[in-house]
Amino acid sequence: MGAAPPNQPQGDDSATAADPPPPPPPPPSSAPSGIVVGNYCHDVLSRDGVVVGESLGGAASFISNVFAALHLCCRYVSMVGTDFAYGGPPLPIPSFSSSSPTTLFHAHFSSSADPAVTYHGDRRLRLVHACEPISPRQLPDGGPFDFGLAVGVAGEISPPTLSRMIDLCRLLFVDAQSLIRTFHPVDGTVGLVPLSDTAFSHLLPRIAFLKASADEAPFLDIEQLRKSCCVLVTQGKDGCTLYWDSGVLRVPPFPAVQVDPTGAGDSFLGGFVAGVVQGLTVPDAALLGNFFGSLTVGHIGVPKFHPGMLQASIYGTRRRTKT
Repeated sequence: MGAAPPNQPQGDDSATAADPPPPPPPPPSSAPSGIVVGNYCHDVLSRDGVVVGESLGGAASFISNVFAALHLCCRYVSMVGTDFAYGGPPLPIPSFSSSSPTTLFHAHFSSSADPAVTYHGDRRLRLVHACEPISPRQLPDGGPFDFGLAVGVAGEISPPTLSRMIDLCRLLFVDAQSLIRTFHPVDGTVGLVPLSDTAFSHLLPRIAFLKASADEAPFLDIEQLRKSCCVLVTQGKDGCTLYWDSGVLRVPPFPAVQVDPTGAGDSFLGGFVAGVVQGLTVPDAALLGNFFGSLTVGHIGVPKFHPGMLQASIYGTRRRTKT
């Protein structure tokens, strides 16, 4: 009997309710159509005051990387400035703003930081400047689309834009950071506000999946949200937890050595969405998401996936499905 690939999930998942998560709609008979909405950005990483890396960022960039690896095609709506420093396959071509630069974040890591102090644990995230927002009229015509992702990083998705996405997409996945991030008016430090206090709250019953990090989860009323959608909470080295109207399911992690956590949740969401729209059960799609998240934390910036990694992901998901 051959040894399993090293990237196998740790432990078993567990549920606190007998009812399984609700199944997603069956995958379309033809290739699924979708849209991803959210700006790319430039990320500058520093540790203890020393710059250690500069990279492409933005949830849409990490998600497009996962989709390309899994051969899932869709349309992207992302704004950047004329200073945008990246390009070429598999990154989809963005739209260029003539009035504002590319969104820029500075992520400051401290070896001695108290993880309880900031929203990102040992990472202090600052928005230096933001590109222009994405308006409803910039969304593509020709829906309905089989799926859509709202994955803003710096407030570029407004309530009217999210509402239009809901109208265009049969199944909408939303990243909570698109809805609850705040930015200090002086130094740009990223903070959070309760989702119920935002102008998005009336739209939430119309979405299918809401993804949040463990740091963002306290700003959500999960007990209320789970009545109308499936809530996914990513928990880093502990995997993720799914909440729906009649139960809770913990999905195990894959082992990983963390270099930079930036983009891990985005890659998770990309893997999860790809799994759902291509016919996996919700728990197995979450396991696939955990796999891509574990690969991402081992890199600075958007990782490059090689065939061996993808073979391991397919093996791991199928192995879990059969147990």
